Amino acid sequence: MKVEMHGAVRDIRAAWFEDGELKLIDQRRLPHSLEIVSTTDWRLATTLIRDMAVRGAPAIGIVAAYAMALAARSGADIAEAAAFVKGARPTAYDLFYAVDSMVAAISAGEDPAAAADAYAETIIGKCSQIGRFGAPLIKDGMKVMTHCNAGALATGDWGTALAPMRVAKNEGRRFFVYVSETRPRLQGMQLTAWELLQEGIDHAIIPDGASARYLADGVGLVITGADRIAANGDFANKIGTFDKAVLARHFGVPFYVAAPISTFDFNAPDGRAIPIEHRAEEEVLCMAGMRLAPEGSHALNPSFDVTPGDLVTGFITEKGVFAPHDLDKMQS
Repeated sequence: MKVEMHGAVRDIRAAWFEDGELKLIDQRRLPHSLEIVSTTDWRLATTLIRDMAVRGAPAIGIVAAYAMALAARSGADIAEAAAFVKGARPTAYDLFYAVDSMVAAISAGEDPAAAADAYAETIIGKCSQIGRFGAPLIKDGMKVMTHCNAGALATGDWGTALAPMRVAKNEGRRFFVYVSETRPRLQGMQLTAWELLQEGIDHAIIPDGASARYLADGVGLVITGADRIAANGDFANKIGTFDKAVLARHFGVPFYVAAPISTFDFNAPDGRAIPIEHRAEEEVLCMAGMRLAPEGSHALNPSFDVTPGDLVTGFITEKGVFAPHDLDKMQS
């Protein structure tokens, strides 16, 4: 992705390996400042995943791959490192997919850094293909809605839900994007809007609770990403996604999920097998370090909800677009 840094436009990724260090954009600082975090410590890299310096399942997987490379270079026990890294975020399946891929590569004697680079390149290539397969869904003059962040920041480069938008924009189509603010961490407001600004894509941020208002007013397409997709098409994504899927069905709006195959957990038969991360209540009760709720009130803070697969029109993947009942074809 192209971003302005130090007065010049640079083409960088959400995370990369350079001179023996893991470097990543600290998503906690956006959109107010673009800061790069560097580390050679695989445990710190894991903490950066847990503390949401990096977000989005594919990008989490890429950072996990680099964390495993750093663990191997430090002489850490690979099995213990794998268990530690997998514990960072329980819902994002790319995390587990990446760690298992790295354990296999390291066990086969591959250079850890080269294996992690190869993993990142593979995921970014898959996202580019998602853009190619999904772009025809976006018509000239269309209104599109998305939720949370599924752009280059969330995937290393290109994005999942945002990849078709980038390709459609490059092909000359004009369209408008409604961006949910995505409470409580505001990934839509802070990250998706920032990425769309970089791309020059027309958009507006809307409150999460305004989705029905705009879906009733001419939205032609909803595209989200996903953190884990079960074999039957049930999928976990940022809390509030389920609401949009139900509303889209009510208004007859096509609802698509964009994700690489690394996000599909075919060992999970349905959404009941997807673990849901619950985060600290302070994310809901406080903003900018100030408590907004009355003292004595508590909050529930599930990071994800599970949307039934029968509400999904199709899954946009690097292998094409699949209906929920055709997901088994992806494994062939």
